[in-house]
Amino acid sequence: MDSFFQIWGGDCYLLNKILLSSAEGREDSRKLRIWSWIFYLIGLPAWVIILVAKHDWIAATIEAGGLPAMILGLIVALQGSKRVPKLLDRFSGIFAFVLLGFGVLYSLYDYNGITSVSQVLEMGVMTGFLGGTYLLAKKIHSGWLLFVLMNTNMGLLMLIQNKPILAVQQLISLCFVLNGFYRSFKNKKIVSCNSQTEE
Repeated sequence: MDSFFQIWGGDCYLLNKILLSSAEGREDSRKLRIWSWIFYLIGLPAWVIILVAKHDWIAATIEAGGLPAMILGLIVALQGSKRVPKLLDRFSGIFAFVLLGFGVLYSLYDYNGITSVSQVLEMGVMTGFLGGTYLLAKKIHSGWLLFVLMNTNMGLLMLIQNKPILAVQQLISLCFVLNGFYRSFKNKKIVSCNSQTEE
């Protein structure tokens, strides 16, 4: 059953990264972005189940706390614009931090403080996931760098917790994250050069 959840969660999150990375710099990126956020949402329950089973409370609440930001990303992609619904934007931030606070406190209670390497890795995942998802949902490209932190830490966490399928998928995801960052950076330079030429 563990392998089933690893494949379900890992494959959906990997598809999210592949599609989101492919969407960077393309004019017809709307469908790719929509499907990337849909796969993110589909993979979410599996990740939460895996992380709760391992008592990775911080990472589990990060994943669950990212739900509104994922929905925000899907809505922005469906609208095909940079307009961000303000109410959902505020709610996603508040929801994520409340749930995260709960996860951190429960982890401190369960482990009697910060006493394990997994907790330290979870903090890196926390920063990368929440910040990266939020920024990319709003089409702010520096979110890719936070995803690098997230994928690196989650890959190491899965490796030390004997989840080889997820560790490999995190490594593959990292390649697509780096590609997404490169494409967004390249596209930003092209857009900047074009606007300067027009002036």
